[in-house]
Amino acid sequence: MHWRRLKDRIAGKSMLLAVAFANSIVILIVLGLFIKSMPILANKSILHLLLSSSWHPLKGEYGFYPFIIGTLEVTGIAMILAVPICLLSAIYLSEYAHRRFRELARVVIDIMAAIPSVIYGLWGVIVVVPFVRTLGKALDTPTTGYSLLAGGIILAIMVSPIIISVSMEVLRTVPVQARETALALGTTKWEAIKHVVLRSALHGIFSAIVLGFARAFGETIAVLMIVGNVPKVPSSIFDPAYPLPALLANNYGEMMSIPLYNSALLLSALILLIVVGVFNITAHLTLMRIEKR
Repeated sequence: MHWRRLKDRIAGKSMLLAVAFANSIVILIVLGLFIKSMPILANKSILHLLLSSSWHPLKGEYGFYPFIIGTLEVTGIAMILAVPICLLSAIYLSEYAHRRFRELARVVIDIMAAIPSVIYGLWGVIVVVPFVRTLGKALDTPTTGYSLLAGGIILAIMVSPIIISVSMEVLRTVPVQARETALALGTTKWEAIKHVVLRSALHGIFSAIVLGFARAFGETIAVLMIVGNVPKVPSSIFDPAYPLPALLANNYGEMMSIPLYNSALLLSALILLIVVGVFNITAHLTLMRIEKR
């Protein structure tokens, strides 16, 4: 009996150490990026770096404001486009679709999730960019097509498999008895879904959207291929932008030999990590409030 308790304690301590190690990796990443960012922070104030729109590294000007705005706006456009379509798709596949069609749709969704981002980028250059260019001409807003809207469309397509898959699984976990009880009270099927199923699955659906946001924030290759990569604050969805992940992917390897430029790029990585972290923490707290309600 004593030996079994000892093994149980050893197993518990081992898992605790594993969790502590996993969490410490994030702390080490943040610490490492902060240390590497010290040269640029010693040269410029953090407020100046965050609020300045001037990006001229050869002149010693490192303003991150256009990149932060570009990241937030392209992600926001993607989620505005993706969330309604994904939720309606998940509801249909979970509640209305025939079993065979549902299984076929799952296969297609899994294939979409496995497609490399560079393929989405190429498809965006071939299809989405010309579409946005034509749309801009139709609306009397000349554009090259490489814009916030093009990046948002591609990101929306890329995050859709995650949101649909997770939302479907969450909706399927709602007990059948809940649906049958609502229908027995005289509600229509849509009313039962709206007032019973969706409310019961609200926290899980919110988690699916959070996962989609996390994917959209960190996406790099597809976005940098079609968003335009112009370090200016966009004034419309047809203007080009320059998200933080694209800035890192385009410049870091070439600028490691310039200490201040290298430090600025690592600071941009730290800013991106902080933005994603703040969003995830806020989403987690919101999710906890929803669960309490």
